[in-house]
Amino acid sequence: MSEIINNRQQRIEIMKGLIRQLHSGASEDKIIGIAPPYKNLKNPILRRTVARLATLEKIAMIGGQDVSRFINTLRREVGQEELTAQVPANIIRQKGDPEWLQPEPAEVVDGVDMLGKGIHPLGYITEAMKKLKKGQYILLTTNFKPLPMIEAMEKQGYEVFTKTDEKNNDFHYTFIRKN
Repeated sequence: MSEIINNRQQRIEIMKGLIRQLHSGASEDKIIGIAPPYKNLKNPILRRTVARLATLEKIAMIGGQDVSRFINTLRREVGQEELTAQVPANIIRQKGDPEWLQPEPAEVVDGVDMLGKGIHPLGYITEAMKKLKKGQYILLTTNFKPLPMIEAMEKQGYEVFTKTDEKNNDFHYTFIRKN
């Protein structure tokens, strides 16, 4: 079973392990190839400073990467299995939901977190949808109904289903399926 990153401390421990493995044999050029800003990590003083002070989120943001994708890229480089996103436990499948919601989503995107970092989820989801197989879907979680996202995805030919959390109407779930 794939591991799930579900808290900050777990992310820190994963990153420390990845850094040890990357330093012990993985090519520095492969890491730098993830995003051009990482070329600055060739400077040993900067690398030590970043290792002590930066969070995964900040490192990913500097490279223009989504943190989950960034971690999975590093994990692939050291031969580890990719991590999967956890479907929020409070999503209850109900009668009337589309049949295609039964398998787990290919990816869960935290829209609130992305927007908080100044990243609009539309571009990220548009790219992620291109990589899905027919029938797979992405779950976008937000604290509002993302009408522009819904319209954009429908215009691109994707099937979209939205619902709010039964216990808290501030939680919105948008399921986007590749047909």
